[in-house]
Amino acid sequence: MASIPTTKQSANRFESTIGGITVNGQAHSLSAWFVLALRLMFGYAFLSAGLSKVLEGAWTAQGYLAFGAAANGNPLAGMYAWMADTSWMLAFIDVAVPFGQIAIGLGLIVGLLVRLAAFFGAFMMTMFYFGNWSVEHGFVNSDMAYVLVFLAIAAFGAGRIIGLDRYVETYEFADGQTLLEKYPRLDYILG
Repeated sequence: MASIPTTKQSANRFESTIGGITVNGQAHSLSAWFVLALRLMFGYAFLSAGLSKVLEGAWTAQGYLAFGAAANGNPLAGMYAWMADTSWMLAFIDVAVPFGQIAIGLGLIVGLLVRLAAFFGAFMMTMFYFGNWSVEHGFVNSDMAYVLVFLAIAAFGAGRIIGLDRYVETYEFADGQTLLEKYPRLDYILG
Protein backbone atom coordinates (compact mmCIF):
# COMPACT_ATOMS: atom_id res chain seq x y z
CA MET A 1 0.00 0.00 0.00
CA ALA A 2 1.40 3.39 -0.99
CA SER A 3 1.79 5.98 1.70
CA ILE A 4 -0.12 9.21 1.44
CA PRO A 5 2.16 12.21 1.28
CA THR A 6 1.69 14.66 4.13
CA THR A 7 2.55 18.28 4.33
CA LYS A 8 3.31 20.35 7.34
CA GLN A 9 0.49 22.77 8.17
CA SER A 10 1.69 26.33 7.95
CA ALA A 11 0.09 29.47 9.26
CA ASN A 12 -1.07 30.36 5.75
CA ARG A 13 -2.84 27.06 5.09
CA PHE A 14 -6.47 26.54 5.91
CA GLU A 15 -8.94 23.70 5.60
CA SER A 16 -12.55 23.17 6.63
CA THR A 17 -15.08 20.39 6.30
CA ILE A 18 -18.81 21.06 6.43
CA GLY A 19 -21.40 18.47 5.51
CA GLY A 20 -18.76 16.10 4.20
CA ILE A 21 -17.33 18.67 1.78
CA THR A 22 -13.76 19.75 2.43
CA VAL A 23 -12.26 22.94 1.09
CA ASN A 24 -8.68 23.99 1.55
CA GLY A 25 -6.28 26.56 0.33
CA GLN A 26 -3.21 28.56 1.03
CA ALA A 27 -3.31 32.28 1.65
CA HIS A 28 -0.69 34.61 0.26
CA SER A 29 1.75 35.99 2.82
CA LEU A 30 0.26 39.46 2.31
CA SER A 31 -3.22 38.23 3.29
CA ALA A 32 -2.78 39.26 6.92
CA TRP A 33 -2.31 42.88 5.82
CA PHE A 34 -5.50 42.80 3.77
CA VAL A 35 -7.49 41.22 6.60
CA LEU A 36 -6.12 43.90 8.93
CA ALA A 37 -7.08 46.60 6.41
CA LEU A 38 -10.64 45.23 6.20
CA ARG A 39 -10.93 45.08 9.98
CA LEU A 40 -9.71 48.67 10.40
CA MET A 41 -11.78 50.03 7.51
CA PHE A 42 -15.01 48.45 8.75
CA GLY A 43 -14.16 49.48 12.30
CA TYR A 44 -13.75 53.09 11.22
CA ALA A 45 -16.95 52.99 9.13
CA PHE A 46 -19.04 51.64 12.00
CA LEU A 47 -17.45 53.89 14.62
CA SER A 48 -18.04 57.01 12.53
CA ALA A 49 -21.63 55.96 11.68
CA GLY A 50 -22.43 55.40 15.36
CA LEU A 51 -20.73 58.59 16.53
CA SER A 52 -22.55 60.68 13.94
CA LYS A 53 -25.90 59.36 15.21
CA VAL A 54 -25.01 59.96 18.85
CA LEU A 55 -23.57 63.44 18.22
CA GLU A 56 -26.59 64.35 16.07
CA GLY A 57 -28.62 63.93 19.25
CA ALA A 58 -32.12 63.46 17.86
CA TRP A 59 -31.47 60.43 15.68
CA THR A 60 -34.26 57.86 15.54
CA ALA A 61 -34.86 54.79 13.42
CA GLN A 62 -38.61 55.42 13.28
CA GLY A 63 -38.72 56.97 9.81
CA TYR A 64 -36.41 54.36 8.31
CA LEU A 65 -38.39 51.51 9.84
CA ALA A 66 -41.87 52.86 9.03
CA PHE A 67 -41.40 54.47 5.63
CA GLY A 68 -38.43 52.62 4.19
CA ALA A 69 -38.00 49.12 5.53
CA ALA A 70 -41.71 48.46 6.21
CA ALA A 71 -42.82 49.82 2.84
CA ASN A 72 -40.32 48.39 0.35
CA GLY A 73 -41.82 44.94 -0.15
CA ASN A 74 -39.12 43.00 1.65
CA PRO A 75 -40.02 39.64 3.22
CA LEU A 76 -39.64 41.10 6.72
CA ALA A 77 -41.71 44.27 6.10
CA GLY A 78 -44.26 43.30 8.78
CA MET A 79 -41.53 42.95 11.38
CA TYR A 80 -40.09 46.37 10.50
CA ALA A 81 -43.58 47.92 10.73
CA TRP A 82 -44.04 46.30 14.14
CA MET A 83 -40.66 47.68 15.30
CA ALA A 84 -41.63 51.19 14.11
CA ASP A 85 -45.03 51.03 15.87
CA THR A 86 -43.88 49.42 19.15
CA SER A 87 -42.59 52.15 21.45
CA TRP A 88 -40.35 49.99 23.65
CA MET A 89 -38.78 48.27 20.61
CA LEU A 90 -38.20 51.59 18.86
CA ALA A 91 -36.62 53.00 22.04
CA PHE A 92 -34.35 49.94 22.20
CA ILE A 93 -33.36 50.25 18.52
CA ASP A 94 -32.70 53.97 18.89
CA VAL A 95 -30.06 53.12 21.50
CA ALA A 96 -28.85 49.74 20.18
CA VAL A 97 -28.03 50.88 16.65
CA PRO A 98 -25.76 53.87 17.35
CA PHE A 99 -24.10 52.42 20.45
CA GLY A 100 -23.86 49.01 18.77
CA GLN A 101 -22.12 50.63 15.82
CA ILE A 102 -19.71 52.39 18.19
CA ALA A 103 -18.98 49.15 20.09
CA ILE A 104 -18.50 47.18 16.87
CA GLY A 105 -16.25 49.91 15.46
CA LEU A 106 -14.10 50.16 18.59
CA GLY A 107 -13.82 46.38 18.89
CA LEU A 108 -12.62 46.09 15.31
CA ILE A 109 -10.21 49.03 15.51
CA VAL A 110 -8.44 47.86 18.68
CA GLY A 111 -8.83 44.18 17.80
CA LEU A 112 -10.72 43.18 20.95
CA LEU A 113 -13.60 40.66 20.94
CA VAL A 114 -13.35 40.77 17.15
CA ARG A 115 -15.39 37.66 16.43
CA LEU A 116 -18.20 38.95 18.65
CA ALA A 117 -18.03 42.39 17.03
CA ALA A 118 -18.00 40.84 13.55
CA PHE A 119 -21.00 38.65 14.38
CA PHE A 120 -23.03 41.67 15.47
CA GLY A 121 -21.78 43.64 12.46
CA ALA A 122 -22.98 40.83 10.18
CA PHE A 123 -26.31 40.72 12.04
CA MET A 124 -26.76 44.49 11.70
CA MET A 125 -25.88 44.40 8.00
CA THR A 126 -28.37 41.54 7.49
CA MET A 127 -31.06 43.73 9.03
CA PHE A 128 -29.99 46.59 6.71
CA TYR A 129 -30.03 44.16 3.76
CA PHE A 130 -33.72 43.46 4.32
CA GLY A 131 -34.45 47.04 5.38
CA ASN A 132 -32.87 48.43 2.19
CA TRP A 133 -34.52 45.75 0.07
CA SER A 134 -33.79 46.20 -3.59
CA VAL A 135 -33.61 43.20 -5.85
CA GLU A 136 -34.08 44.72 -9.30
CA HIS A 137 -30.39 43.93 -9.92
CA GLY A 138 -30.47 40.59 -8.09
CA PHE A 139 -30.26 39.44 -4.51
CA VAL A 140 -26.60 40.35 -4.08
CA ASN A 141 -25.95 43.98 -3.15
CA SER A 142 -23.46 45.94 -1.05
CA ASP A 143 -25.24 45.13 2.23
CA MET A 144 -24.88 41.40 1.50
CA ALA A 145 -21.22 41.93 0.59
CA TYR A 146 -20.70 43.64 3.96
CA VAL A 147 -22.26 40.65 5.73
CA LEU A 148 -19.71 38.39 4.05
CA VAL A 149 -16.81 40.72 4.87
CA PHE A 150 -17.79 40.71 8.55
CA LEU A 151 -17.97 36.91 8.50
CA ALA A 152 -14.55 36.75 6.81
CA ILE A 153 -13.10 39.05 9.49
CA ALA A 154 -14.41 36.64 12.11
CA ALA A 155 -13.28 33.52 10.26
CA PHE A 156 -9.73 34.78 9.77
CA GLY A 157 -9.34 35.64 13.45
CA ALA A 158 -8.54 39.22 12.53
CA GLY A 159 -8.19 40.29 16.17
CA ARG A 160 -4.97 38.32 16.34
CA ILE A 161 -3.41 40.53 13.65
CA ILE A 162 -2.01 43.55 15.51
CA GLY A 163 -4.97 43.39 17.88
CA LEU A 164 -5.65 43.04 21.58
CA ASP A 165 -7.26 39.62 21.14
CA ARG A 166 -3.78 38.18 20.56
CA TYR A 167 -2.72 39.32 24.04
CA VAL A 168 -5.98 38.48 25.81
CA GLU A 169 -5.96 34.92 24.42
CA THR A 170 -2.43 34.28 25.60
CA TYR A 171 -2.91 35.71 29.09
CA GLU A 172 -1.34 33.17 31.44
CA PHE A 173 -2.85 32.19 34.77
CA ALA A 174 -0.74 31.22 37.78
CA ASP A 175 -1.14 27.53 36.85
CA GLY A 176 0.54 28.17 33.47
CA GLN A 177 -2.62 27.79 31.39
CA THR A 178 -3.51 30.46 28.87
CA LEU A 179 -6.98 32.00 28.85
CA LEU A 180 -8.01 29.96 25.79
CA GLU A 181 -6.64 26.74 27.25
CA LYS A 182 -8.64 27.32 30.42
CA TYR A 183 -11.77 28.59 28.63
CA PRO A 184 -11.68 27.24 25.05
CA ARG A 185 -15.17 28.52 24.19
CA LEU A 186 -13.84 32.08 24.34
CA ASP A 187 -12.39 31.32 20.91
CA TYR A 188 -15.90 32.02 19.57
CA ILE A 189 -15.75 35.69 20.61
CA LEU A 190 -12.01 36.42 20.62
CA GLY A 191 -9.76 36.29 17.61
